Amino acid sequence: MPPQKATTRKARPQSIYIVDDHPIFREGLIHLLTRERDLKVCGEADDAGEALAQIPQLKPDLVLMDVSLPSKSGLELIKDLRAVCRDLAVLVISMHDESLYAERVLRAGARGYIMKQEGPARMLQAIRQVLEGHVFLSESMAARLLETCVGGRAAQIRLPIDRLSDREFEILQLIGRGRSGPEIARHLHLSPKTVDAHRAHIKAKLKLKSGPELVHFAIRWVEANVSSKS
Repeated sequence: MPPQKATTRKARPQSIYIVDDHPIFREGLIHLLTRERDLKVCGEADDAGEALAQIPQLKPDLVLMDVSLPSKSGLELIKDLRAVCRDLAVLVISMHDESLYAERVLRAGARGYIMKQEGPARMLQAIRQVLEGHVFLSESMAARLLETCVGGRAAQIRLPIDRLSDREFEILQLIGRGRSGPEIARHLHLSPKTVDAHRAHIKAKLKLKSGPELVHFAIRWVEANVSSKS
């Protein structure tokens, strides 16, 4: 009886779900990924609510997401997704400088952070590295976090802004974009008293003496560091 030829089974493409509120950027990512034999796009969303509804059903291998979304902070979405899909890999792709967000998204449960202006080859490298179970950061950001770990607590807080919790950080940005206390409460589904408490904590941590001083600081910080997306 002649020997049977060994059959080679093709590995299935790994599935990716994209969350970004810029249609052109999503289309660009989809075009990039569909050209790769080992990757496929299984779904997309332009806000956190749609993503949170679809991802548990689709069970992608990786979620690519922006940290700035219209209905919910990307940091909160990462935490929500990790609560319902504990082993889900998340790679944040953002226009914001990694020094502002990279450490926060890792603490929230993401596996990497890459800037949107990186080229296609670097983007694919980041995607595959996270899919392989590794963390992806730029060399400079990885060195900064390593220094933080080695240096202990004293090295963890370099800037006053780093003292803020994720929620306080989000509220500071909303203040800087001109949102009032009641508007922030509605946007974040919090009570006005809770927002007022967060504002008080922000002032204390940043050593600001008054509400107007907080607003002035927030506006200048947003203009210097964050895009004007609402």
